[in-house]
Amino acid sequence: MTFSVLFTSDYEIHGNGHGSPRQLMVETTDRMLTQFDRFGAKLTIMADVAEIIRFERYAAETGRDDFSSREIRSQLQRAVMSGHDVQLHIHPSYYNSRYVDGHFAQDYTQYDLARLPPDTLKRIVTEGKAWLEQVLRPVKPDYQCIAFRAANWSMNPSRSIADALVASGIPIDTSVFKYGVRRGLVGFDYHSAPSEIVPWRAHRDDICRHDENGALIEIPIYCEHRRLWHFVTLNRIYRVILHRLNPLPRESQDVAGSSGGADPADEGALLRRLTNQVFGRHAWKADFNQCSGSQLVAAARRIERQYGRGGGVLPMVLIGHSKLFTRFNERSLKPFLRFVAERSDRFRFGTFGELDLTALRA
Repeated sequence: MTFSVLFTSDYEIHGNGHGSPRQLMVETTDRMLTQFDRFGAKLTIMADVAEIIRFERYAAETGRDDFSSREIRSQLQRAVMSGHDVQLHIHPSYYNSRYVDGHFAQDYTQYDLARLPPDTLKRIVTEGKAWLEQVLRPVKPDYQCIAFRAANWSMNPSRSIADALVASGIPIDTSVFKYGVRRGLVGFDYHSAPSEIVPWRAHRDDICRHDENGALIEIPIYCEHRRLWHFVTLNRIYRVILHRLNPLPRESQDVAGSSGGADPADEGALLRRLTNQVFGRHAWKADFNQCSGSQLVAAARRIERQYGRGGGVLPMVLIGHSKLFTRFNERSLKPFLRFVAERSDRFRFGTFGELDLTALRA
């Protein structure tokens, strides 16, 4: 078995519409691409087309490119020209967003992608795919938009969004991470996903159900069920601080068992919740911003032990965010990049376009 390591980076500013695209997208991704090139690694930029289109609309309306839309286009083109990849990511709350005091105030009624009306989903997926192909085919004529990640991993309920992807000719979703739970502005529960890592043909009514006739392939973000202390890294502490500085109106929880539904007056419920947080198991995504390089190496070794027998190629999808790629993160990631680069007999850097979809559908 060969493991194809897919680094996917959600390319976006903060979820509340604040932040500088040059600082949080362009400059950080330039550093990421430079580092990856040193190791022969490949980056898949999951471009939030909804916000990029909004930046372009602002530039057209005002004559000012305050949100670096030209630099963003140029960066995406340079990435695919140099062997990296760009695929589709959508935060729908940008479509009705308003420019207010230097940022885009989000339409939170449209924040949960999977719960949008079917016609809206088909329109924005079709528009996003067309935008990417229009931007990238002039520099890479064979470019194809074939993979999608939902904003906030929102693929539940799945029928409308799965239908929109299939209708648009996008065969791959990579939003699900087993054990993931979220309640709040976005809601899902992915405990029933068939695997932490092995792709499956998804049922249109339930992204977590295997369907041998399903037209959409789910390639999950690699995730493990781990205790709370495995989450303690300097990178993750930085992420928590950023989240506190850029809050959403109603906080969502994506730690297993955490819910905003407990009655504050019910001391027993609060104690049970706290106990579960401390001693329970939670969704530990292979996040190359928040995990240390040594943690990712250990995860790769566990994957090799469990799935290493037999032939074929198994994708290991890692997730990151351009806005979180700090200088410290850059240093901490080196051991994992070196680990993959030095084990070409078992591991390789890859992209979605290099995977054999026929084999994945089998």
